[in-house]
Amino acid sequence: MENSKTFVCISNYFKGAAFLTHLKELGNTVYLVTSEKLRDKPWPFDHIDEVFYMAGQDIDWNLEHLLLGVGNLMKSNKIDAIVALDDYDVEKATYLRENLRIDGMGQTTGRYFRDKLAMRMRAKSCGIRIPAFCSLFNDHDINTFADTISDPWVLKPRSEASSTGIIKVYDKETLWIHINEMGNNRFKYLLEQFKPGDVYHCDSLNLESKVIFSLTSKYLATPMEISQGGGVFRSANIAYNSEDDKAIKKVNEAVMKGFGLKHGAAHTEFIKCNDDGQIYFLETSSRVGGAHLAEMVAEASNMNLWAEWAAIENAMVKQAQYILPKIKKEYAGIVLTLSKFQHPDLTSFSDPEVCFRVPLDYHAGLIVKSNKHERVLELLNDYTERLVRDFTIVVDQKKVSKLH
Repeated sequence: MENSKTFVCISNYFKGAAFLTHLKELGNTVYLVTSEKLRDKPWPFDHIDEVFYMAGQDIDWNLEHLLLGVGNLMKSNKIDAIVALDDYDVEKATYLRENLRIDGMGQTTGRYFRDKLAMRMRAKSCGIRIPAFCSLFNDHDINTFADTISDPWVLKPRSEASSTGIIKVYDKETLWIHINEMGNNRFKYLLEQFKPGDVYHCDSLNLESKVIFSLTSKYLATPMEISQGGGVFRSANIAYNSEDDKAIKKVNEAVMKGFGLKHGAAHTEFIKCNDDGQIYFLETSSRVGGAHLAEMVAEASNMNLWAEWAAIENAMVKQAQYILPKIKKEYAGIVLTLSKFQHPDLTSFSDPEVCFRVPLDYHAGLIVKSNKHERVLELLNDYTERLVRDFTIVVDQKKVSKLH
């Protein structure tokens, strides 16, 4: 096909079907590298030219084998771009690009979107407000932090996604107990002051180093609260052009520029501190947000982040113009919980605002939309009570044994 380009997409989790589909619809050759364990997932096989399977999943992948496989593919195929569809694929993609000299994000920039310590150091150098933090390399630095920064603190794995593996501590003695238990893994964590406040996420698309679309939403129950205490995950986009909306979008633009994301999708989290009302940067990622936030964004704005990300990648490789779709400004929210039933019956949630039902086993979740922000919040509050009463099950958080 004339002007067809070849993309290698990496995803060791089942996601990104809309990305793969649209990339193929735009006239490209699409290869997918994924985990053997995901062979039976409903990938859009009719929009993928060939699928390559890696043994194991995520950190079990042998990067030398991955490099050898893609290198062999290049013998008869000119690869124009490599795309990481998930957080845990960023290192794999940057490793391949660096070794095969393919354009795109390299390993140094990639760390700004994966390594929470690198994120904080980069944000600090760019003058972006962040909570006080400390690496776990040096005992003196740790003691100085604990003696000068008021608790509580959090120990965070540097390269896990979302709130996985976070430990909250309230005193120096307990802090050192946890650090000593980490053994040789301690350098894979960072120490940060916990700042109570409202947590927001800004989901954006970037083109030629500029944010061309962003939507600001607020977690009504944060991922950290859910992972550590169980319950119902909730998020909804906030009032357009409100003070919080403008402030968060401004900081998000500073993060994207300072961290060097030239093009693609990003999911970035911020906290509005209760103590001073200021916006603090928490973390970012060069991907579409998980937990069906992409569907929520689409219902509120008419922006399918996966499909538009594919269109941006296509335009960059072909040096073509990318045209942003018409954006609407409505409101949407998601409510999602682990369910005691494999296929929960949610037919009783029949309000006309319901526009999406989460299709995951042992999950109960819905997305609602309205042109009124208050109506979205009203429904989310009502649905949360009903889900807790009839569906929710709390599962203990698994201890992280294999760190990235």
